[in-house]
Amino acid sequence: MLSVLDIFKIGIGPSSSHTLGPMNIARRFLQEAKAAGRLAVAKEVYADLYGSLALTGIGHATDRAIILGLLGEDARTIDTATVEPTLAAIEKSGKITLLGDQVVPFQATKHIRFAPPGANPNAHPNGMVLSLVDEEGEVLFNQTYYSVGGGFIRRNDEMGREDVASGPKPANRFSSAEELLAHCDAKGQDISDIVLSNEDKFRPRPATLEGLDAIWAAMAACIGRGLCTNGVLPGGLEVTRRAPALYEKLTRAVPNERESLFDWLNVYAMAVNEENAAGGQVVTSPTNGAAGIIPAVLKFYCSDEGWTKTRQVHTFLLTAGGIAMLYKERASISGAEMGCQGEVGVACSMAAAGLAAVWGGTPVQVARAAEIGMEHNLGLTCDPVGGLVQIPCIERNAIGAVKAVNAARLALQCEGTPKVSLDQVIETMRQTGVDMNSKYKETSEGGLAVNVVEC
Repeated sequence: MLSVLDIFKIGIGPSSSHTLGPMNIARRFLQEAKAAGRLAVAKEVYADLYGSLALTGIGHATDRAIILGLLGEDARTIDTATVEPTLAAIEKSGKITLLGDQVVPFQATKHIRFAPPGANPNAHPNGMVLSLVDEEGEVLFNQTYYSVGGGFIRRNDEMGREDVASGPKPANRFSSAEELLAHCDAKGQDISDIVLSNEDKFRPRPATLEGLDAIWAAMAACIGRGLCTNGVLPGGLEVTRRAPALYEKLTRAVPNERESLFDWLNVYAMAVNEENAAGGQVVTSPTNGAAGIIPAVLKFYCSDEGWTKTRQVHTFLLTAGGIAMLYKERASISGAEMGCQGEVGVACSMAAAGLAAVWGGTPVQVARAAEIGMEHNLGLTCDPVGGLVQIPCIERNAIGAVKAVNAARLALQCEGTPKVSLDQVIETMRQTGVDMNSKYKETSEGGLAVNVVEC
């Protein structure tokens, strides 16, 4: 099984599948080439992008991410303030130092190539082929990879395999909500308890809790940056950051308006996704494009200091992570495969479950909250204007956060067996994603992407 700390990963924006994934792929490719003894003799490196990576790669900063990966940068530790000077220096010099070791000529427009539609290697819409060549242009080493959503990557020969975390297999393995609830019933435990006991197989419990704390700290820091950073987002759409002005207005207002709950959830979610759109550090939740929903709900309901609130954060993240594993295993969290139902829809489902757990819901009610959160996101398309994770993505996270809270509220008012199970809604999401026209799956070839005039 996957670990919760595989689901929640610290990375950089604007996209987990189009930025974080390609960055990790580029670094992994060179590490494999070095292990094979090919890096030291290489004279040039090429990256060929296919499918959704080719169609929206520029808007998602895929080319920039590849360059950082070729340098050997790690998204978990990179100082985002150094990105622009680093890229500018490479452009000016016409050279790149692969893995900080091998200097070769490099021009982004020559060495990163965007393939036409229909040329994908076909195992996944986010395909990528990297090659090292010698002085005569003969290929020394090449590999095909796929960025399969949420920052997860696979080499071509790994496609079809299960994503697994290292270490012994957990005792409470589950591959369906039905199995997860059966564990809860048999042991008299909550979903978070079952997931945490599985995490014990991967690492000592204190390390897991420290990891969860680090995830929440990164989320909270992202919110903080987004609330105080003004300006226009990069990419050419001239989208102005709105979170700082809204936050200032909220902190001055007298909290007597019943709808102020919406405003706070909105501002926290937008703060995160504006940071993501600007290439800042965010946490995949479960993806970058949907990174604002879980932090917004956590911030509003679980952010006070103290041991009780820390336990609530742990409960929330463990529960939400367990739900994400079901979507990852039974369907997909890739917008290029499922549309935005696989990103914002899954994040809404995860947040609804996490909040229902914090509010004391039974495992059945928590699963019901997750089901409601997804049921009302079924069919949600991914049609980013200009290939940028800005319109409708930023507002969509705000709406998703509000919807998640309402899903949790509805679930806690329900008793008995639900008419629609979480497993059924996950399978429905999968089938809907398969049936969805590709122009609505992160290609910017349909929907708002073609009906909104770029300015």
